[in-house]
This record gives sequence, structure tokens and C-alpha cells, in this order.
Amino acid sequence: MRATLSGAILSTSHQNPEHMPRITPQTELDQLVALVAAQADGMGIEAIQSQGNSLTRRTLQRRLALLVAQGRIQMLGEARAVRYLRALQNIEAASSSQQVQTTQAFAEVYVPTSPQGEEIKAYVRQPRAMRPPVGYKLTFLEQYHPNHTAYLPPGLREQLHAMGRARAEQTPAGTFARDILNRLLIDLSWASSQLEGNTYSRLDTERLIEFGQAAEGKNALETQMILNHKQAIEYLVLDPTHAQVTPDCIVALHAFLSDGLMADPTAVGRLRCRAVEIGGSVYLPVALPQRLEELFGIVIQMAAEIDDPFEQAFFLMVHLPYLQPFEDVNKRVSRLAANIPFIRHNLCPLSFIDVPQLAYVDAMIGVYELNRIDLLRDVFVWAYERSCQQYVAVKQNLAPPDIFRLRYRQALSDVVAAIVQNDEAATVATVNARLPSAVAATDKAHFTQLVLQEFAALHPGNAVRFGIRPLALAAWKKRHGGT
Repeated sequence: MRATLSGAILSTSHQNPEHMPRITPQTELDQLVALVAAQADGMGIEAIQSQGNSLTRRTLQRRLALLVAQGRIQMLGEARAVRYLRALQNIEAASSSQQVQTTQAFAEVYVPTSPQGEEIKAYVRQPRAMRPPVGYKLTFLEQYHPNHTAYLPPGLREQLHAMGRARAEQTPAGTFARDILNRLLIDLSWASSQLEGNTYSRLDTERLIEFGQAAEGKNALETQMILNHKQAIEYLVLDPTHAQVTPDCIVALHAFLSDGLMADPTAVGRLRCRAVEIGGSVYLPVALPQRLEELFGIVIQMAAEIDDPFEQAFFLMVHLPYLQPFEDVNKRVSRLAANIPFIRHNLCPLSFIDVPQLAYVDAMIGVYELNRIDLLRDVFVWAYERSCQQYVAVKQNLAPPDIFRLRYRQALSDVVAAIVQNDEAATVATVNARLPSAVAATDKAHFTQLVLQEFAALHPGNAVRFGIRPLALAAWKKRHGGT
């Protein structure tokens, strides 16, 4: 599948020259290396252009920067005195550049990258001092026309649909995500948090989500970040009517994801009122609050008009972080927002499992500073294929979870624990007397039966789920016979 997907990107990259960046042929780069290497003292950019090179000066600079980043040539001097020379490691053997790339491949975990993505990667790996500061460019948004412009070529979208489609008959929106909810809560909470530098392991995350056990030695903010993801995912999945591409839904996701993590508590679930900077980038987002609010509305409206769920998801991953509508947590919001169309169209969700943090950061900086989406598209395609490998197989092997039990999990635990702690018999009357207000009237009978089922299966090994100690359970069973 990897070769097929890469081929889809490359074969369609010339369909829309206005919006799709030009591929850099390897032969063009090789010719530049040969030209520079032929001069022992190196060459300035004017001399390179004078050798019949038809590239514009800016394009030529990008090509040379890419070759410098790859270690195939070296750059000496500054400003007008800059000269490009054959790299020292290329003097001994022509194959040394391949050896360098192989060494880097072992040292750095990345995603399969297109030639356009490699250009972006080379640019953003330059020191910040070599990258000119840039501000928000409205033309980047204006050039996009929903259902006419395509960040994802048609052939690629078709393959993504084939991968993500549930292997079942048509079912209500959100069914696929609910069927794998327990797994998704852990995977997406862990992977999305890890992209922000969270050090929780997947096992730590599972224990926190399943049993409420915070990992030892971890920062409280890391624990909060994981739990915030859990709540935001449940908000979208347990009630699919919440999963809408609307300003209210995006703001709600920010409220869940930023809870307890913002320096200013009033910034939770609220568009920002001050300027922000992006760590590691020279990009400066929009600062004027009125302008920001207007653009936020336009971005969400444009996203809502996109018909294809994959194009819609990717548009949100591009333009929400680029706008930076909130003081912080923007990328997390965009990653969960990208799952809205998958939930609505009953497609496999995107968990970002195993996505290398460095690849994702490079891709986002490419969007911020160059307004180029190629590297982020590489990450998106690889991440979605990885998610499908995980969840299509999981869904085939798992019985559907009891959504009713998930919804009332805490209430169920509270009632079981209260009956044992207060030394009461487990009867319909006792349960009804302790029904929490959170249980809807139409659900009361089902809830009561569920509590009684829990008591029928209660033993010292599973009583810990309800906070009941083995000795306390044994004493309760002796008095009430386990009824």
C-alpha cells in the first residue's frame, strides 16, 4: 500500500499547477552538484545562473539550500560573498551522499516523504536566523475554493476512502468510532499528547484512562493533558450530534483540551485576545482580535462546505493551526477536529498512532512559513494508513461495546459501592432508591438491571473496580448472601 499511495501523490501532482508545487527531479539536483563540483574554488549564485540555468533566482536558492541540507554541497561566506562548493564528504566517493542519508535514516524516525516534502524538510531544518520572519498571508486561504481546490488529489482520496471504509453495511454516524471507543480513547489520547512532548507511555495512558491511575513521576500537567483528550473524544463519539464542523464545536473541543492547562483560565474555550508566537518558528500569526474572530468564522465556514471527508479533515489540520485562533492547544484542537468528518461518515478514525513528533513539527512549520502542505500531506497519508491497519483489524475481532454501560460507567460504580458500604441488600427497591439524577427517566429500568447484573458477577477479584475491599465484600456477602 505504501508504494501505491506514494504513486498516487506523484502521479497527480501536476493536475493543478496553480496549487500543487513542482516536483524537483533528482537529475536537476545532480546537475547542480556536478556544476558546483567542477570548480575547485566553488561558485557564486550569479555564476551558477550564468551557466544557462533557467531557474528563477528564488527557486535556485531553494535547490541549493536543499543540497546543503542533504550534505551534497557546502556553503561558505555570507550575503553577496556566498559561494557553493563540493561537500568534503563527496570528495572521496560519489556514493558518500547515499551513505550519509542511510546513516540519517537509522538515526531519525520519519515518515516516507515525497520530493516536495523533502524540500520543505530541508528548508525548516535551517537555523531560524536563515529563515525570514513571515506573517499570516490571507492569499493562502483565498486561493482555496471548497470542492474546486484539492489539497489531496482525487486518486489519493479514492484510496483513502477504500482504506477507511467500515467493512459493514450502512450504519448510523459514529458507529465505527463507538465500536472501537475504548481503543481509540487510549491511542488518540496518547499519540496526540506525545506529539506535544508528553512523556506518558501507552501503558501509562491505558492505566490512567481505564482505572484512573496517574503514572508515578509524571508531571500533573501531563496527566491533565491525557484526561482532557479523553473527555474531548467522548464528547465527539458518544453523541455524534456534537461532531459538527461549526465554531461552537471547535470552541468546545478547545474547552475540553485546554482545561487546567492555560496560564490564563479565562482563555479556556475562548478565541485569543492577544498576540502569540510559535516556538521554533519565525511565523507571526494574526494579532488583532477582531480580525482573528472574522477569519476564524471564514475558516470554519469554508471547512464545512467541503464535501469530501478526507479533504475536509486535512483542510482543518492545515488552517486551524495556521490561524492559531486560541492562545494555546491549537494543534490538539485541529487533530481532534480532523476526526469530525470521519465520525460523521462512519470512516476509520485518525489516531496519529506512531507519528514521529519531528516529522509532524517539520510539516507544521512548512505550513506556517512557506504555506506549503506537501510534508503535512505526507504525514497525514501515512498516519491514516497506520490508523486503518490498527482499527479495521481491531473492529473485526471485537464485540461491539455496551454504549449504555459506557455512558453510565461512573453512576454504576457509585451505586454498587454505596449499597455495599451502607450494608444494604441488592434489590430493585434498593437500587431505585439510589438512582443518580444523571440517569435519564427512560434509562432507569435498564440501569437498575445493569446494577443487579454487576452484583450477580461481583467477586473479590473484580470488586476493586468499585473501590470495594475484599474483606468488606466478604462481610457483605455473608450478611446478604450475595443477593
